Amino acid sequence: MSDNPLLSSLTLHLHPDDPLVIARQAIPAGTQLIVDEAAAQRASLPFKSILARQAIPAGHKLALRPLAAGEEVLRYGCRIGVATQTIAPGDWIHSHNLSVGEMGREFSLQVVESAAPGAESGETFAGYPRPNGQAGVRNLIAVVATVSCAAQTARAIAHAFPPEALAAYPNVDGVIAITHTLGCCDPLNSLAHHYLQRALLNLAYHPNIGALIYIGLGCEGNQMGDLVAALHNTAEGQEAHAPVGPYLVIQEQGGIAKTAAAGVEALKALLPQVNAVARQPVPVSRLTVALQCGGSDSWSGVTANPLVGKAADRLVLAGGTAVLAETPEIYGAEQLLTCRVASEAVGQKLIERLRWWQEHSRAAGFSLDNNPSPGNKAGGLTTIFEKSLGAVAKGGSTPLMHVAEYAERITARGLVFMDTPGYDPASVTGQTAGGCNLTIFTTGRGTVYGGSLAPCIKVVSNSAVYRRMEADMDFNAGAILEGVPIEQAAQALWAQVIRVASGERSKSELSGFREIEFLPWHLGGML
Repeated sequence: MSDNPLLSSLTLHLHPDDPLVIARQAIPAGTQLIVDEAAAQRASLPFKSILARQAIPAGHKLALRPLAAGEEVLRYGCRIGVATQTIAPGDWIHSHNLSVGEMGREFSLQVVESAAPGAESGETFAGYPRPNGQAGVRNLIAVVATVSCAAQTARAIAHAFPPEALAAYPNVDGVIAITHTLGCCDPLNSLAHHYLQRALLNLAYHPNIGALIYIGLGCEGNQMGDLVAALHNTAEGQEAHAPVGPYLVIQEQGGIAKTAAAGVEALKALLPQVNAVARQPVPVSRLTVALQCGGSDSWSGVTANPLVGKAADRLVLAGGTAVLAETPEIYGAEQLLTCRVASEAVGQKLIERLRWWQEHSRAAGFSLDNNPSPGNKAGGLTTIFEKSLGAVAKGGSTPLMHVAEYAERITARGLVFMDTPGYDPASVTGQTAGGCNLTIFTTGRGTVYGGSLAPCIKVVSNSAVYRRMEADMDFNAGAILEGVPIEQAAQALWAQVIRVASGERSKSELSGFREIEFLPWHLGGML
């Protein structure tokens, strides 16, 4: 955010090259805005006041100088699109006069020769140590449906263990059902099938899961035997830390009731084993944090995302891992990552995924600029380039160490990028399946996502939404717009991350376990 707000308290000028400012609050048409003299010189403006020619909603853009049709429009000093018509000083800039323009991208790389994982800082949180060197921030037992037909059975088993039933097991944070709507009628060699299997298999490695059982139907495409083989017949499978209970197949057990009863008995046997692991101080380097945004607005890239970027930097420098995702939502801002890759191979993999998305969007008949969503646009974001420039800020400033495929197990330390869609539940599912034990989720409009597998800390970009939705929002980054220094806010956010990692419940956890927010990325048609 600029140290020199332009036009008194009503707007912000984010970069000296920007031909626009952002309205701090709704500005009625006809408002005469007095330009601070020093700020006018900074922006090379020849005038001392400007008239708002239309009503400018809060968070939206107001032109400072004339823009010709076809001229590039900048925000943060970077291109967000082109003017589709002549724009006069004082005009509202939005979808009616700004478009993304040419979507083709040429990609370049800059390798950071000295890139290396951070060193452990000595800072700790109270976590659950795991035999494979990871640490959980929660100690959960998971009942995992391998196919949608087993979802109800998985829920029935989990619901048999409400909090009061776990009173004798103080180190068990809950029994959760992990369900989804997939598992059958996808081609067995398809990406959809592969992503689902990988996401389900990797739950056995997740640091927040102390034990789990799988529930299948029997006749589905996603066969239980494939998971059994992967977990028990391969070297990789032997690394799974979570005890896996019996693999229950509804058709073999004799129906839902019998399967649910067998599952309840299996969990009763697992409870003492899971409860035997207690919280103890573990290094913050054991945190692997998913960085996510959803329901973004214009302030997301000014307050919440840069704030989370500072937390990500602190985590990485302490030897931990921060995982950025949502490939369609870095498009147009990927240069902020490709300019700091740890190796050419890392950069080339990111570029390959971006090119895949270019081709995927063409083949599917949509544009990557279909994102921003209507809610994003109502919040002031006009083009995908504008949205992406704000979204990438969540990744902080450290070198990009690794690019992971969807739901791939994350073993690298430092800043990691995972290829996921921009749809929040599918994206977070990939990150958590990959091993993220905590999520920091920024929002400007008020997204209420909060998966049960990893605590979700909601960081809201503006105070109005925070006050309206305080029961769902964990941290108010809007205070930065009201004068709180971003470094001070970053300290407060980091302290909250450590508290939640150590057992404090996030707002989404306080609202109850979520059973329908595990949503593996589904690509392609169903048979």
